[in-house]
Amino acid sequence: MSKIGYTAQFDPATTAKAMGYEINVSPKHCVEVLRQIRGMKVTRAKAFLENVIAKKESVPFKRFARNVGHKRHQTGWGSGRYPVKASKEILKLVKHAEANAEYKGLEPENMEIVHASSQKGRVIQGIMPRAMGRATPWNIETVTVEIVLGEVR
Repeated sequence: MSKIGYTAQFDPATTAKAMGYEINVSPKHCVEVLRQIRGMKVTRAKAFLENVIAKKESVPFKRFARNVGHKRHQTGWGSGRYPVKASKEILKLVKHAEANAEYKGLEPENMEIVHASSQKGRVIQGIMPRAMGRATPWNIETVTVEIVLGEVR
């Protein structure tokens, strides 16, 4: 595996970062969840992700919204879902970045998510046997997610 770096450069003295390599979640769900938490304060982002996991608050699906139902409690954008698996993994990364901020001597309560992005990881090949000696691809997509926390100005 080649070394994967961050897609943006930030001042190490005022930021804390965390990255998850080849996480087994949907790339489309990661894009939508990260779009929603980008710019949030850390405490609000953690509360939002915990509400998504508990299915109390939905994530607006703006880009990948074909055949996505509308949620009554959502304001500003109709279509949304509850991507629980992606939210659990992203919540772990937010907590890791928060711990990195504490280790650096920064105050995580005063930090916000200044950068959150995802890239497609490698595809784990798989097959599903079918009738008459045929097979269908049954691949697993992975995602690399990066989160950077910065101090609020």
